[in-house]
Amino acid sequence: MNTVVMEQRKKLHPHKFTLWVGIGSILMMFAGLTSAYIVKRNQANWLSFELPHWFWYSTGAIVLSSVCIMLAVRSLKKGEMAAYRGWVGSTLVLGVLFIVMQWMGFRELWAQGITLVGNVAYSFLFVIVGFHALHVLGGVIALLVLYIKILIGKADRSNLVPVQLAATYWHFVDLLWIYLMIFLLMIR
Repeated sequence: MNTVVMEQRKKLHPHKFTLWVGIGSILMMFAGLTSAYIVKRNQANWLSFELPHWFWYSTGAIVLSSVCIMLAVRSLKKGEMAAYRGWVGSTLVLGVLFIVMQWMGFRELWAQGITLVGNVAYSFLFVIVGFHALHVLGGVIALLVLYIKILIGKADRSNLVPVQLAATYWHFVDLLWIYLMIFLLMIR
């Protein structure tokens, strides 16, 4: 019986496989968007501008949220449910804060008169950052489901898969945002 359990642990959980396929698809989409950005930036109507300060603040929020979800997984493995609840809640709040700060960044650009009309650079920024924010929103929804399960007592350390899936996805959107920030700073 012990050998069967060990063999099952070596296999990749179907939900984890599906998540990795999804991550691959998202990577391809952003690779296409950033490639198109590079090609289009040579157009005559390309107007460069500084990234809003809010994007820097949101970067701090999403990096900190990755640390929180890592600590949530660790707490659940140890059976520390109160700490697990706190870390998942913190990740959730920081995820929402990230989205709000992204919105504030666009409001900062609008206040400077930078709009979608006649500005291809801003259009690309809007699409790239907007799609990323939608993916973060998907992660926030997953975290909200985890948090509700904690509150109603349906979370325990016997099933780590849901929090591992959420953590993997959350780290992915964090790393994706870091890539996008570096890309947007270097290729303006």
